Amino acid sequence: MSMTDLLNAEDIKKAVGAFSAIDSFDHKKFFQMVGLKKKSADDVKKVFHILDKDKSGFIEEDELGFILKGFSPDARDLSAKETKTLMAAGDKDGDGKIGVDEFSTLVAES
Repeated sequence: MSMTDLLNAEDIKKAVGAFSAIDSFDHKKFFQMVGLKKKSADDVKKVFHILDKDKSGFIEEDELGFILKGFSPDARDLSAKETKTLMAAGDKDGDGKIGVDEFSTLVAES
């Protein structure tokens, strides 16, 4: 399954473009722009599993840095600052990674 099976390709393109500048990433705005906020809980979980590149059941910090590439292969990597900010917002239990429920909460709070 690809991201465009779940989200509109044009919405993804616009959202990735909106955050092309380093240190401009805002996960709340991004999730709204790609249409993730409006998706069902099941679809949000499917997006999580696409972003979980190593299929560990978690999005670890190294995967988080490439989150935009999970939506669009030609997107930029997040800066270290952006990655840490996103991890802090999503990692509710402090284990250094984001699980599917934490990701769902992160999207819902957007």
